[in-house]
Amino acid sequence: MAEINVKQLRTVRIGFMPLTDCASLVMAAECGFDRQYGIRIVLSRETSWANVRDKLGSGALDAAHVLYGLMYGVQLGIGCQQQAMAVLMNLSRNGQAVTLSRALAEQGAVDGPSLARHMRNAPRGYAFAHTFPTGNHAMLLYYWLAAHGIDPLRHARALTVPPAQMVGSLRAGMIDGFCAGEPWGQRAIDDGVGVTAVTSQQIWPDHPGKVLGTTAAFAGSDPGTCRAMIAAVLDASRWIEASKANKEQTATVLAGSAYLNTGREAIARRLVGQYDNGVGGQWTDEKALRFHGDGEVNFPYLSDGMWFMTQQRRWGLLRDEPDYLGQAQAVNRIDLYRGAAEMTGTSVPSSPMRSSTLIDGLEWDGSDPRGYAQSFRIHLG
Repeated sequence: MAEINVKQLRTVRIGFMPLTDCASLVMAAECGFDRQYGIRIVLSRETSWANVRDKLGSGALDAAHVLYGLMYGVQLGIGCQQQAMAVLMNLSRNGQAVTLSRALAEQGAVDGPSLARHMRNAPRGYAFAHTFPTGNHAMLLYYWLAAHGIDPLRHARALTVPPAQMVGSLRAGMIDGFCAGEPWGQRAIDDGVGVTAVTSQQIWPDHPGKVLGTTAAFAGSDPGTCRAMIAAVLDASRWIEASKANKEQTATVLAGSAYLNTGREAIARRLVGQYDNGVGGQWTDEKALRFHGDGEVNFPYLSDGMWFMTQQRRWGLLRDEPDYLGQAQAVNRIDLYRGAAEMTGTSVPSSPMRSSTLIDGLEWDGSDPRGYAQSFRIHLG
């Protein structure tokens, strides 16, 4: 590769939250994949998803590692000023978890069925935390609770807590459980304050995780930079999954003070799919956190974006039915992704829709979003 003139690189400011699934952005910058496409990624560690949202909206960030559901919440003006957004690619799949307190586990509540029995037999004010009202963790937490007959908004309080504060909140008894990304589920186990009740891949196998997001205005004004960002991250994602050694190196980098600033082992174990639920269960997860999968992970499927809208409608966050397909076509910039995929030799799926069967046995394929949103026994919308 020819020597690159650093002064000619286009600086791109990208925000991230200290979570394991920011790995492909971190390694794109650390390993120099960005410079191969004429950009220099400057990463900014953020303290909350609300902060990420506000900085994207104001232009303080060009792009961000961001919750899929948050992007659609802003696109639809849920709890904030409406702003047109752009999902450039999916950064990850799987690798989140619902954690219950050690106190609940000691009383026999270690999974969905036992939690439901416990809450019926010992009624009190239960509190479960997610990371953002319209985000992935809120929607996955609500879905899991409801699948076991627990109304997340009537039988409990739902609280918003930044990911890095989840373990401390659990230790202090402020919450009974939480849904968040790694390494915080593993940290709760390591610190002796929580147990893993369910992984997110058990709720929705191969579910979408965080995305590389920006505003529609930025995507419209600088599509070349957007394609360069996607291409750099595709290369980094491929590199992470190329070997166990690369995953181990990624864990070491992520553990540093500039990124997650936490114990390396808490990151490494679940990054390579080694799970311990804190109550005797240990397994190697075939659907652990993924970053590339020959591009299957990264493609911005329209049906994925539509699912979040169905759940936002289900829980009353959307008062009216949105144009599910139209909104997904506007937000998920498949055109930009295809350009970057061609640049990197990444395979592109034949269809922008995909099918999944979730924990309650219901199939989601995007064909009837309105009917799907209205089909649930437990709902508010």
